[in-house]
Amino acid sequence: MDVLADVLAAMRTGATRAARTDVRAPWGLCFPEVGGATFHVVLDGTCWLLPPDGADPVRLGPGDAVFLRSGSPMSLADDPGTALTDFVPDRWRPGQTIGRVEIDGPGPRTLLLCGAYPLGRSRPHPLVSALPQLLHLPPGADRRGSLGAAIGLLGTELETARPGRDGIVPALVDALLLYILRGWIEDRSADEARGLDRAGWATALTDPAVGTALEAVHDEPGRAWTVEELGARGGLSRSAFARRFTALVGMPPLTYLTWWRMTSAGRLLLSGDAPLSAVAQQVGYVSEFAFAKAFKREYGIAPGRYRRVENARAAS
Repeated sequence: MDVLADVLAAMRTGATRAARTDVRAPWGLCFPEVGGATFHVVLDGTCWLLPPDGADPVRLGPGDAVFLRSGSPMSLADDPGTALTDFVPDRWRPGQTIGRVEIDGPGPRTLLLCGAYPLGRSRPHPLVSALPQLLHLPPGADRRGSLGAAIGLLGTELETARPGRDGIVPALVDALLLYILRGWIEDRSADEARGLDRAGWATALTDPAVGTALEAVHDEPGRAWTVEELGARGGLSRSAFARRFTALVGMPPLTYLTWWRMTSAGRLLLSGDAPLSAVAQQVGYVSEFAFAKAFKREYGIAPGRYRRVENARAAS
């Protein structure tokens, strides 16, 4: 099981929304806070990023990608001193995931793709929580060039109306999130390996022992895993594996197993109408009572009520 893709799938609460943003100087856009994470990609031209914490502006150019994990408000402008207006995409059609923003002016043109990934905040995965609040990936940050290639494809598709574009662009936008996070993970794990940063989730995903164990847990969350079994998969003793897993992941192996089981259970409850007994078995509980008790301990609400409340909220 691909742990990164599985984590993001579990946190998704809806469809990605994005806007092709075609502007000519002078222009300044203020992006409001949104639920989930936001991203901004420079496809052509240059602009300035005005960080949400008041830090110094950052100049962006073609191929730059910016990711804000908690959807904090921020601004982009042709110049740090330009007056700002609210970012309001228009030309949405029913079912459309890509809108448009256009600002005409006498100055140089900048083409951006700006959008939001709806990620649940109530139960963030520790991998996502480990990300910096603002992540800036310049061109070349992805050693294999995958992020740059995806950005290039997005630019091409957004510039010309060709058959299939309405299906290609949303798929590329969804893939962009994985490319951004993979670029950060690879860069961070290299720094951690050189001792430049404290080892954490970036190292955990690529560690021969811990990464293998995480894949096993995500592949079979309902299996009655033991610390010995998980450690053996990576060739470590029980004690050595438990120490390494806890150091990198931030919690002991079986604690993470329970946490992921409950996260998976929450997703199963909302993605179908399977009875609670079936959901319990899928995440490793023979007893529906034991499952309900564990679920309430994690969520603060019984699983049946959780399903009713969340489904009603989604329908409203």
